[in-house]
Amino acid sequence: MLIKSIVELIGHTPLLEIDPKVHGLKNINLYAKLEHLNPFGSLKDRPALGLLKDELAALTSGKKTAIESSSGNMAKSMTLICSTNGIPCRIVTNRIHVREVKQILQLVGAQIDEFPGMSSCPDPSDPNNPLAYIERAMAAEPGKFFHGSQYTNEKNPDAHYKTTGPEILQDAGKIDFLITGLGTAGSSGGVGKFLKEKNPQLKIVGVVAPKGQVIPGIRSADEMYEVGLFKKELYTAIVEVSVEESIDSMLTLIRKLGVLGGPTAGAGLAGALKYLQALDATLAAKHNAVFIVCDRCEWYISFLQKHRPQLFGLAARKESVRTVTQPQADAAPQVTVDDAVKWMDNPNGLVVVDMRGSLAFKASHIPGSINMPQEALEDMSEWGVPFSNGQRVLFVCPTGEQSKKCASFFKARGITCASLSGGFIAWRDAGKPTERAASATVKPADKS
Repeated sequence: MLIKSIVELIGHTPLLEIDPKVHGLKNINLYAKLEHLNPFGSLKDRPALGLLKDELAALTSGKKTAIESSSGNMAKSMTLICSTNGIPCRIVTNRIHVREVKQILQLVGAQIDEFPGMSSCPDPSDPNNPLAYIERAMAAEPGKFFHGSQYTNEKNPDAHYKTTGPEILQDAGKIDFLITGLGTAGSSGGVGKFLKEKNPQLKIVGVVAPKGQVIPGIRSADEMYEVGLFKKELYTAIVEVSVEESIDSMLTLIRKLGVLGGPTAGAGLAGALKYLQALDATLAAKHNAVFIVCDRCEWYISFLQKHRPQLFGLAARKESVRTVTQPQADAAPQVTVDDAVKWMDNPNGLVVVDMRGSLAFKASHIPGSINMPQEALEDMSEWGVPFSNGQRVLFVCPTGEQSKKCASFFKARGITCASLSGGFIAWRDAGKPTERAASATVKPADKS
């Protein structure tokens, strides 16, 4: 096959019928759409091209720069499509948590404006989030940038409506169940809309991560409400899949099927089986289900080493804040805003630890608090306890979710501590005092 541009290879990916010996379903044919075989390695190749293709001529002639908020696959796809067309591309992101993802972006020449101090916990109190940064950049230099806006632009799901959905229908015929991980909601929105037009009885299942867990490429159920393309009414069910379940199913894809999909692909398979196994025995006729293999496992080696070190001959991970389970976190000591004020009435030995990113902390924080961003605190917990037994520690994150893990971990090690219920947002919304650091102007990290 002769091609004149690598972009010509986007789409037309295979559909794999999974052996029933692997999935164990009796009345359901399970298919995997192999989007990791796109030329740049992920399903994001399709919406990246969809966002850009109508703008390529204008971007080239007008010497504009494409700008996008992304910490992974969309950044890679947009950068490569732009670079093959001679268009500058600028990526704005919070801290990229998987080392290989950043290295790949550097390798393909992405210009990255990275905010390494930002917390991975959703932080509505942070005025310096990537989207706000993009808005300021565009306002400062009108006409210089084209913003694809993958989280709100209908061209994202439309790319899947026009390509991915028809390909699945052509290869498998009528689809009864569509299972997809929820990130921007582009693939589920576009593929789901197309397939539902062909089969109004289609059931669309979204797969999310539990609160406080990070599976690359998908969000928790609460985080989905921050995504403009997410329409809850489209989904028959939302299924929660843990990091451990996603890795187990990823290994099934790799070792039993030879499909080199990443953790998000594993989450798709795990979510499909969670939903379909209960229905399988109730079906009287064969049904068809499909999930999406989003990207490749090679991007996530360090993520896998952290969560499953034994796969690589490494020692099991140390106990730390990262190893706290959600039930343990939910049982952690918590205090309300009013109780926190009482704690502060007796400041002797009290340490208020603000776990938010440094940008949010500098903009506004509880008076007298110190800043230990979430990831730094997690790293320290692997090596010891950075507090003395004589101290009382109040952990504060944006919404009170991540701080519960810290309170659980350090309480088990003899520290008198608690999590602020509702986090900094609850404190601020209650009208309690805050203070601002001397300088709240922070530039993005070095692009190298």
